[in-house]
Amino acid sequence: AATDPNIESITLNPAGMGQAWLQSSPEFAMKRLLAAYAVPIFQFSHVFREGEAGRWHNPEFTMLEWYVPGFDHADLMEEVEQLFRWVAKGHEWPPSFQRISYRDCFQTYLSIDPFTANESELQACAQAQGIAYDEALDHDGWLDLLMGCCINPKLGQDAPCFVIDYPASQAALARLRVSADESQPPVASRFELYWQGVELANGFHELADAGEQRRRFEADQAKRQATGKPVPAYDDYLIAALDAGLPDCAGVALGVDRLLALLEGKDNLADVLSFPVDRI
Repeated sequence: AATDPNIESITLNPAGMGQAWLQSSPEFAMKRLLAAYAVPIFQFSHVFREGEAGRWHNPEFTMLEWYVPGFDHADLMEEVEQLFRWVAKGHEWPPSFQRISYRDCFQTYLSIDPFTANESELQACAQAQGIAYDEALDHDGWLDLLMGCCINPKLGQDAPCFVIDYPASQAALARLRVSADESQPPVASRFELYWQGVELANGFHELADAGEQRRRFEADQAKRQATGKPVPAYDDYLIAALDAGLPDCAGVALGVDRLLALLEGKDNLADVLSFPVDRI
């Protein structure tokens, strides 16, 4: 099961196995293969997430995930852009997709610095944007709320754009990058791709440090514990694979159904699914 506090796994109880979970991503298993064989791999897979239903969400959806040894996240952005240009032939797009930093997103659209603003300032920003949210949130919680409600819908309206340089606290399974300028905070070697205000892909220069990955899993578990969420065990097999040696690589997950909907000019994921959650 996912330890990520923002992802809820769907549980099941197969005969004789005790509690198990439907995969929310093929990432961990694919990294174990990478550690064993160190070759480029990809997979189309059905993935499942609890509580995700809405205009652009469905509890079951199709993900394309791939990894390339020897790539960092900048190399992978170029490959993602090439893929988009191939599958969306006929679209009039600029010579290069926009790249905008996470910090610039907040400063451009909300006139606030996400790296220096405190929780009270972020809450005040949300209220100024007409977001009434009384529940206590931590720093990243407020950032996620502002990003999702106020910034995401404005991104990639004319052509797909990459958001880069996420806060270190949002690195997930990405490496951190430290600036030569000591006044600048470390950032995650991570990107997300947006088109017409919809997030389509999430990519990392993959973390290969087993000890750091274990620390992040444990921090996720602590956060889930503090917020009263189920606390699943983290993936020991992945930690063992990282310990054995993951090649320097970058990986990305792409929401196939969302991309198909946008290519078909639809504004609802259900329009491209045979059996969305409300019709099963």
